[in-house]
Amino acid sequence: MPKCLNPKKTWQYSDEFKVKAVMLSLIEDVRVKEVAATLDIHPFMLSRWRKEYREGKIVADKRKKLTGVVSKHEKELSKVKRLEAENRKLKQEVDLLKKWQRFLAEEHQQDIDSSRDSDKN
Repeated sequence: MPKCLNPKKTWQYSDEFKVKAVMLSLIEDVRVKEVAATLDIHPFMLSRWRKEYREGKIVADKRKKLTGVVSKHEKELSKVKRLEAENRKLKQEVDLLKKWQRFLAEEHQQDIDSSRDSDKN
């Protein structure tokens, strides 16, 4: 087996980056896997950072605000939720219109059948 001449490059992430990643992953309805893919890191690494954050090993700099990144992501999530709700409502309306159309078609068919029966008599 050939000896590796160049060692693998290990990336060093700042605590600020780690805290931002953890904060993004803590948003409701957001998966760790999605955040990790967005930040181009391994999900296991993000899970480890979350654990370290809970244990206090990674601390956010109190002077810097993280709300900009989080609030932007929250706005996107609320927009997605609103669109999903609107989509559900529109699907219900379409289903209702289809049922109404079937009902009218059956009524029309019954009228045709009853008029044929009365013509035969």
